[in-house]
Amino acid sequence: MRLDKFDLNLLLAFEVLIEERNVTRAARRLNLTQSAMSGALKRLRDAFSDEILVQQGKKMFPTAAALALAPEVSSVIADLRRLIAQGMAFDPQTSERKFRVITSDYIAIVLIGPLLERLQHEAPRIRLELTHPSADVIGRLDDGTIDLVIAPERFLAGDNPRDLLLEERHVVVGWTGNPALGEPLTRETYESVGHVVVDLTKGGTFAENFLREHSDRRRVEVSCPDFSSVGWLLPGTNRVALMHERLARIMARFLPLRICEPPVDLPVMREMILYHRANAEDPALSWLRKRLKEIASSI
Repeated sequence: MRLDKFDLNLLLAFEVLIEERNVTRAARRLNLTQSAMSGALKRLRDAFSDEILVQQGKKMFPTAAALALAPEVSSVIADLRRLIAQGMAFDPQTSERKFRVITSDYIAIVLIGPLLERLQHEAPRIRLELTHPSADVIGRLDDGTIDLVIAPERFLAGDNPRDLLLEERHVVVGWTGNPALGEPLTRETYESVGHVVVDLTKGGTFAENFLREHSDRRRVEVSCPDFSSVGWLLPGTNRVALMHERLARIMARFLPLRICEPPVDLPVMREMILYHRANAEDPALSWLRKRLKEIASSI
């Protein structure tokens, strides 16, 4: 018989039948009806071309072939149970799981960096594969080529589950020598100076999209393809930029940057973790989502 036509549940039936040597008791152990257990015995006889159990008086006895098969079947069942247990269990200390995450360089800096520092001790063999967002995010989530998407809520489509990771404000950032960055920064001054913006080309950014939808009057002088470049383009110039507050505060540790409150009313950005519904109970992904949220709550 071909393996792809064999019901592996019959192996459990075989093991219990040999142990009990009674169809009724075997059925009770497996929570089956007696007729279902009798059907399983018939299929086992067909599969192995052997009677398996033979009736002698009021008792049933295993055949010589069945007794020879019994330890092999028990070994196979034990191996299958170990395989299933290993597949479902997750030990971060020993796991070599690779997590594939789509996210921006902003999240890579403010969140993934601190996460990796923690994983160095907690999960030293874990691997992360980070990819920038693209137009086929949902398709890649559906076909299993990525595990998680971290992105602003307004960019997430579909009905897959998602968790709130963090809420982020935007601030105005400029060189510490920029004369335009007075206190408070007025709307008139903000709109009169040159701006550095992020142009992701596919879908825009949360802040840029909002401003374009609400009568944006800024004078854009420089555009760049990622968030992490913005801070480096400001020192020595009179330009300003809108930045995620967490990213701005990290950049200000290394660059001569000043952070100001924006004179425009920008909504809070809700950064989410999106994952496929089929992986909602995956212990490894559940563990990673929990760690991400723990890091987010501390930064």
